[in-house]
Amino acid sequence: MSNQTFGDSPEGVNNGPLHGLWAITNRELKKWYKQPFVLGMSLVQPIIWLALFGKSMNFGALFTGTSFNIPDLDLPKQVIDQLSSQLMLGTFGTTDYFSFLAAGMLSFIVLFTAMQSGMSIVWDRRLGFLSKLLTTSVPRGNILVGKALSSVIRSLVQATIVLLLAVLLGMQFRAGLTVWDFVGTYAGLFLMSLGLSSLFLMLALRSTSWESQMAVMNLLNLPLLFASNAFFPVKMMPGWLKPVVAVNPLSYATDVSRTLLLGTTSSSSLAFDFAFLGAFAVLFTAFSMFLSWRYLSR
Repeated sequence: MSNQTFGDSPEGVNNGPLHGLWAITNRELKKWYKQPFVLGMSLVQPIIWLALFGKSMNFGALFTGTSFNIPDLDLPKQVIDQLSSQLMLGTFGTTDYFSFLAAGMLSFIVLFTAMQSGMSIVWDRRLGFLSKLLTTSVPRGNILVGKALSSVIRSLVQATIVLLLAVLLGMQFRAGLTVWDFVGTYAGLFLMSLGLSSLFLMLALRSTSWESQMAVMNLLNLPLLFASNAFFPVKMMPGWLKPVVAVNPLSYATDVSRTLLLGTTSSSSLAFDFAFLGAFAVLFTAFSMFLSWRYLSR
């Protein structure tokens, strides 16, 4: 990109606080939608989890038939089915574990995409683009916000693809589902993605090596994923892990998705879920902008 795009604007052209924001966002998006192979590869892992793990871990079948069909009791099939449904509802809040997992996969794909956002800072520094960008009049905070917004857009598009795949594989929605339930779900994913993208961009501000950034991503990936309710309910986890789950944004975004799409009952209210995600997004976006002025350098 030339300095005419990002840099000193001609006289009379708006050079306000949002100067260069969309240009940076669009540049990051072009690197994504102009390479469909990259999009496809980014969807491989969640699709494998959804199609293989989600279907193979069939807890609904585990809790039926032989689980309750004890010869000495000789329970009728109707009673067995009722016990199975009650056990699944009491454990997962739904009788279909695949639907339970599919809602968690929406948070998973957002996490996976947000982690990649920090790599753009590293590569821009290595390729010299960041040095040129820092000589322009674009506010440094807009550099991070623009990259974060591109990550948010990518994550929501990929979450939509995963959701459509889940529907094709048999995801069951709650009765009375409305368009506002989808709007609320995407709002929760948006806030989580913005906060996580800002976090990983912030961690990459001083990084000059893609190896070190990959190490940070690998260090935080599984702890964030498994220390959440994406795969299993919080009540099934050990006591020492529950406080970690309680501060994990993935847990609250997943709560929003399951409450609105599946009708499950979460440990907290929707208002609290959105308040936590909103505070998380605002805090880390503001903190990353502050650190960009302090530490973002050529």
